Amino acid sequence: MGIIKKDIRALTKDQLREFFVNEGDKAFRGNQVYEWLWQKSAHSFDDMTNLSKSTRQMLENNFTINHIKVDTMQRSNDGTVKNAVRLHDGLVVESVLIPTESRTTACVSSQVGCSLDCRFCATARLKRMRNLNPDEIYDQVVAIDQESRLYHNRPLSNIVFMGMGEPLMNYNNVLKAIDKITSPEGLGMSPKRIVVSTSGVPKMIKKMADDSVKFKLAVSLHSAIDEVRDTIMPFNKTFPLKDLREALQYWYTKTKNRITYEYVVWKGINDRRIDVEALVRFCKFAPSKVNLIEYNPIDDGEFQQANPEAIDMYQRVLEANSITVTIRRSRGKDIDAACGQLANKK
Repeated sequence: MGIIKKDIRALTKDQLREFFVNEGDKAFRGNQVYEWLWQKSAHSFDDMTNLSKSTRQMLENNFTINHIKVDTMQRSNDGTVKNAVRLHDGLVVESVLIPTESRTTACVSSQVGCSLDCRFCATARLKRMRNLNPDEIYDQVVAIDQESRLYHNRPLSNIVFMGMGEPLMNYNNVLKAIDKITSPEGLGMSPKRIVVSTSGVPKMIKKMADDSVKFKLAVSLHSAIDEVRDTIMPFNKTFPLKDLREALQYWYTKTKNRITYEYVVWKGINDRRIDVEALVRFCKFAPSKVNLIEYNPIDDGEFQQANPEAIDMYQRVLEANSITVTIRRSRGKDIDAACGQLANKK
């Protein structure tokens, strides 16, 4: 049986420098390799053309680059692109490029499957198979940046962690990936253009605040009444709204960053006046805005898009209470690339 080689991207720049010194080479060789791996996203050691053949062979003998492969790419009528991304161990996740007039957004995955059990989401039905490594998250962003340049003649401008998985259940790897994405030695993107969306894990929201993260926070809320949220997001019994509220107040106190609530209105579930009033009260605890999201069915018809009158009522009541609200139309529905639809149907 062959030796299992270490993934070279698990090494820090200092470890790479040290490796070369131990091999009797110059430390700066480690800098060169690091640049190839991250800034230039090299897929193989052969790509590293400023290294000698013998150095490339020596790297090949010792390491591997566990690079993702875009298995299939689907393009929607509205310009949205969905990638089925194959990982080095054969598992698949999905990521999406969402273009608008002024920007292109990457929606990336953080887990294969998901740790949580939201009943309206196709990904939740897959169960969590494993966390993604920082480089696997980073690679999704690089692939979408390349597609953005190819199809829209501009670089990627925004990233949302709203793909498959609960990012806060893979906290360390998500943070490492964001460090690379925002580092001048990586993609050099501004953390203010990154949104991490969580279903609400109070302890981890507080940890993010303590870690002074610079990216933005979105919470997949969908109801501000425990009994209702319990039925659509059963883990709410473990992390009830009062704990979530306290964590979000803590987040705002520490970061001064307002919170975005992602909110889908469903027929017969959360489309009553009392649902809106509960949301208004929840929004008052810390400065926030609400994204009302069009629902995307996942086959079985248990959840249905609310009537337009219910959406109008939400918008009217929220605005009357000076809460910023936007209505988000879904993109990429024809290729199952919209919110809640990522489930590797292929």
